[in-house]
Amino acid sequence: MAGSALLAGLGSFLKPLVAFAERNSSAFSAETEAEAIAKFFPDQNITPSDAIAISVHDLVENGAIVPVEINTSLPETSSITILVEKNPNPLIANFDLSPECSGFIATRIKMAKPSDIVAVVRSQGKLFSARKFVEVIEGGCG
Repeated sequence: MAGSALLAGLGSFLKPLVAFAERNSSAFSAETEAEAIAKFFPDQNITPSDAIAISVHDLVENGAIVPVEINTSLPETSSITILVEKNPNPLIANFDLSPECSGFIATRIKMAKPSDIVAVVRSQGKLFSARKFVEVIEGGCG
């Protein structure tokens, strides 16, 4: 009896996580940058911004481990999304930020070949972006 109650409780806990994963699966499986953006940010305008900085080496030897930092001075940043233009699946990650967070993330990504890294930042309900080209010697998506 206690075991079935525990399983029922665990199942109800996991349902929101499964629903969240399914919600964005088409955007994460998109094969082009334009398709990923259209599916992840449907019918939304994205404005280029100098208030977003993408910190990454201009040349990386191993595309399997590319350290990236995204920092923005835009107010009320609620999310930061990373795309890699020429990856087999360009949408890399989306970070939802709480209001107490600053507009900064640091992570490691994979890059298949030389490409633009694109950061899309949601600030005050609007979308802004920045790009930085990175040369990759050995791709990391294979």
